[in-house]
Amino acid sequence: MAVETKEYRAEAKFQRVSPQKARLVLDLIKGRSVQEALETAAFTKKRIAPVVHKLLTSAVDNAKYVAEEKGIDLDVDNLYVKQALANDGPRMKRIRPAPMGRAFRYQRRLAHIVVSVAERNDGSSLVTKAEEPVAAEAKPAKKAKAAAPKKAAPKKAAAKKAAAPKATKKAEE
Repeated sequence: MAVETKEYRAEAKFQRVSPQKARLVLDLIKGRSVQEALETAAFTKKRIAPVVHKLLTSAVDNAKYVAEEKGIDLDVDNLYVKQALANDGPRMKRIRPAPMGRAFRYQRRLAHIVVSVAERNDGSSLVTKAEEPVAAEAKPAKKAKAAAPKKAAPKKAAAKKAAAPKATKKAEE
């Protein structure tokens, strides 16, 4: 029976930043522990970084509040950023004056930012990452298979050379 992990989220809607720029900061904190993500957001030199920091703090506070209300045993030190999204919001259409009385239209983009945190399972600790080199030992077998096509390549070149004399015989006739 799978244990369901509770997810706690916070949203910041209608932020005056393009979603593409917000994703630059959100990609830095995805999958990290909450403490590490807060430090990263605090020292990132992007205009949206303080908003992301505040949003992450809000998600942690939401987790504390819900856990206290429902009587769930929650370890705040074990929380990590499960999801960090920046979706398109509505676009504000604006007009910029242009030469000779004309007007150029442009759009100011808005973003809806969503950050959700969850508690790490006991099984998904850092120890599982240390076991990955075992899978790396299987890679030399793949390299041996990769060497086989290199041997087949000269045969193809030989076939092309054999085809070349036939073309010259036709040219002689």
